[in-house]
Amino acid sequence: MEIRPTTDQDLAVFVDTFHAALGRFPETPTEGAGVWWSALEMDRNLLAMTTDGRPVGTAGAYSFELTLPGEIVVPAAGVTAVGVLPSHRRQGVLKTMMRHQLSELRARRDFLSVLLASEALIYRRFGYGPATHTQRLTVPRHRATLALPRARATADTPAPGSVELLRRTECDEILEEVYDRYRRAQPGALSRPHRWWALRAGQPPISPAPRYVAVHRDADGVPDGYASYSVDEPDTLTVDETIAPDEAVSTALARFVLGHDLVSQVVFKHVPPDHSLRWQLADFRAGRVSDDTDWLWVRLLDVPRALTARGWFTDGELVLDVDDPFLGEHDRYLLTVRDGEADCVPTDREPDLSLDVSDLASVYLGGTAPSTLVRAGHIQAHRQGAAGLADALFHGERSPHCLHWF
Repeated sequence: MEIRPTTDQDLAVFVDTFHAALGRFPETPTEGAGVWWSALEMDRNLLAMTTDGRPVGTAGAYSFELTLPGEIVVPAAGVTAVGVLPSHRRQGVLKTMMRHQLSELRARRDFLSVLLASEALIYRRFGYGPATHTQRLTVPRHRATLALPRARATADTPAPGSVELLRRTECDEILEEVYDRYRRAQPGALSRPHRWWALRAGQPPISPAPRYVAVHRDADGVPDGYASYSVDEPDTLTVDETIAPDEAVSTALARFVLGHDLVSQVVFKHVPPDHSLRWQLADFRAGRVSDDTDWLWVRLLDVPRALTARGWFTDGELVLDVDDPFLGEHDRYLLTVRDGEADCVPTDREPDLSLDVSDLASVYLGGTAPSTLVRAGHIQAHRQGAAGLADALFHGERSPHCLHWF
């Protein structure tokens, strides 16, 4: 078997092979409509070929930026389109492709890769760990009254903004600009490169699927938030995503969609687990949570670079014993944090925590407390207080959340 990089001439073969691995057929592009694979970067994709030249597996990668705690934006490879034909599964094809891909990412000097896992059991063995979570929130219209705590007005209270209703086709630039400002401040968020918007590659609101967009404008008329939605199912308004820089804008957009006439319920498809809307409802039980799931999975390709890249909010010192069985590596690092910056160097000191690289990935963005993984048996703490210190160190200023589908 050969693992080889692809070129632009391989696009049709790559797309057909990946769809065959899923048991599906590629959709037929129509004029003016985008398909997800139009944004593939063919110089970053791989094909697994048999000795007689037949393609049996695919693996791709996008060039994204990931926002880390501290509003630090770094490059990250977005792994995508991983599949093996049913005829060649459980023969080592996937393992060989993933090892080849990780080696290539390191050669490109990438220190982080991310993916959305189709199955939770597959990618942990390759060193990936779930790092952000998302859920669906459904609110019946007749129980959607908001009862916000009364805030004291001050001289610093911002002037109220406004909400404008537009069609998806009327606001390309607004969506792109507002999302880009949002993702730079939101830990766990990925960039949406301009070519994705231009090619309309992805899910709504990137795709050309018909949508209404509630655009929030600040007191100066500048767009600073939006909610993309449709009324597809009978009497159900579904919000694809809400982009807001702060709680005031988020609340204004929620109030707008919850006040829509002729629907019986509003479904917010993609909200973080600590979203404030349930607490803003007069009837707390009105907000029904479902589809609580992992979303972005992270892989650390260079532990010292990854740990020194993010922002930190507590001073401290930990010795981490990190096992990476898939790549056959086992290293011990001294992590020292002072004044928001970290130093991470090899050490022979006794470890405070022993953990798999996939568990380090899960705590990396601050969305999972190390002590949770200690209690779950994933991380071993070697001294009293080590888990608590790790919690304080890895905790971020905001919970990580990722909306982007790829």
